[in-house]
Amino acid sequence: METSSKTDVNTFRYVLETPAGKAIDRILNSFSKEDMITAFDKMVDIKNFFQQGSLVKFVDLLNRLPSLNGKKNFLVLKNNKYINVLTDNIAFFYIKYESPVIMCFDKQEYFVNYSLDQVQNLLSEKQFFRLNRQYLINFNAIKEVEHYFARKLLVNSVIPMKSKLIISKEKVSDFLSWLDNR
Repeated sequence: METSSKTDVNTFRYVLETPAGKAIDRILNSFSKEDMITAFDKMVDIKNFFQQGSLVKFVDLLNRLPSLNGKKNFLVLKNNKYINVLTDNIAFFYIKYESPVIMCFDKQEYFVNYSLDQVQNLLSEKQFFRLNRQYLINFNAIKEVEHYFARKLLVNSVIPMKSKLIISKEKVSDFLSWLDNR
């Protein structure tokens, strides 16, 4: 055993006498003993972090975050039955009788148990845009957009609407950017 230790020490001395070894020695001498101890302590902490399963906990936390693609469906109650409404089938959300309602492309309507602000936070920003206080529209539900009075925009939906879908002049540039950069 002692022979092995002497061999290791001799190998180490040989390495230190080579030009690369001398460069390593110069680099190591530029750090204080305290700096080296701190660096090695941090290395041990990082090693322990990954060995103790903290990475698994971190992955679990990431999985709990809402998806960047947004909510995929809404569970709604209609005629005493729970129905899953896929987000891709939703043309827009709007306020009816002071409650948010889902309007599907097949013209089916469902009340939803979220506020319009909550719905907006659950959905993909690439797929849905908040037109105003009353409407949150799916990109695929937009038939055309036209200029309206006082630099506002009028959105024509693929589903005929009783009310006009107006975008305020403050939101026009955001809306046009959203349409263009999907």
